[in-house]
Amino acid sequence: MSSDRVVMLVDNGVHGDSRVQKTARSVAEAGWDVTLLGCSPTAEEQQWTLGPARVRLLPMGGDRSGAIRQRLVRRGGRLLRAARLARRPVERAQVGFWRAVHGDRAWRRLEPGLWSYERAFGEVIDELDADLIHAHDFRMLGVGARAARRAREAGRDVKLVYDAHEFLPGARPRRDNARWLPAHLGYEREYVGDADTVITVSETLAGMLQREHRLAERPAVVLNAPETTGGEAVPDLRALCGVGAATPLLVYSGSASPQRGLATVVEALPLLPEVHLALVVGDPAAPHITALTAAERVHAVPYVPPAQVPRFLSAADIGVIPIHHWVNHEIALVTKFFEYSHARLPIVVSDVRTMAETVRATGQGEVFRAKDAADFARAVRTVLADPQRYRAVYDGPDSPLPGWTWEAQAEKLAGLYRSLLGVTQQSSR
Repeated sequence: MSSDRVVMLVDNGVHGDSRVQKTARSVAEAGWDVTLLGCSPTAEEQQWTLGPARVRLLPMGGDRSGAIRQRLVRRGGRLLRAARLARRPVERAQVGFWRAVHGDRAWRRLEPGLWSYERAFGEVIDELDADLIHAHDFRMLGVGARAARRAREAGRDVKLVYDAHEFLPGARPRRDNARWLPAHLGYEREYVGDADTVITVSETLAGMLQREHRLAERPAVVLNAPETTGGEAVPDLRALCGVGAATPLLVYSGSASPQRGLATVVEALPLLPEVHLALVVGDPAAPHITALTAAERVHAVPYVPPAQVPRFLSAADIGVIPIHHWVNHEIALVTKFFEYSHARLPIVVSDVRTMAETVRATGQGEVFRAKDAADFARAVRTVLADPQRYRAVYDGPDSPLPGWTWEAQAEKLAGLYRSLLGVTQQSSR
């Protein structure tokens, strides 16, 4: 067993982030000493374990600007919108000025809140004395890079892995201002060169990252595939929805934000008179979910643990991915794509590039035009007419499933760690 210490960084509370959870646990199970640092939702540090990995959620401090902004939206929406429009020419001028003066380093003026992650994480990372830092996504890249620089200045050889979960130039800004995207783009460009290796979630994204950042090597791909082990009983999806075995049941699992396209599915249900829709979501009582379930034959049920997801979903007839065209939607094989596949469900997916190409190549489902309810209904009817034709793909000689497991991806990741750390063999715990 190696004594190498790994510190993983993520800008969320870990709960609900299956890639981060699986990565931390599998690396620890392979024998490394893993501490996963995330963001506490309270003013107190929180701790627990993921298998042999330790999880610590660190308090982020007292920036309450987001909460204040939400109260203003509720109390004076029209006034705030008018002020926002007036603010946009000023923000664009700020972006242009600071980028002209500082280049990529302009994020320090445009998005100074990024320093909050440094304040919360920096000292803790130093104390953990890591041999390898694994930074999940762009916000943690700078935190990890600065920690690696400090360690190297102190005479220690620390490796940095940048795990790019998405293509930042194609991301939706997470704040409604003109500064957010250019600031974060500069932040990523400033620090990506510090990474000893870059990994990402799809081959398409690997190529885009290599071109965007002129990387000497193509990023390694670690798919966000599901775990296939675990034999514990799972809830009955059909029973939770109150439908019998003969009722055609569509299932959608994951985030229900507008760009995920669930409105298209609900709009199509009158064209599919016998069909029901199950929404597997984090909070079935959330207002945007109850608005969807107000329609007939739509049911919301809560998440199950990651290892149970494929078996839970397998009670449905079709897995649906109705997402809209957006850069990061075009390039990804999303988590639910693999979960539906391991549930051996036919998949109906919108014509976003990578998933549409995959479905057409494997024959595991049908493709429809994004936002087109009639075409979605056509695709569903086609699958329901001969579902076994699509399910047969999963059991045939060319089945993609053996490579679409987290166990296979975890071995890739362990090999990458061994190469970076100069470990010839790693024994499991």
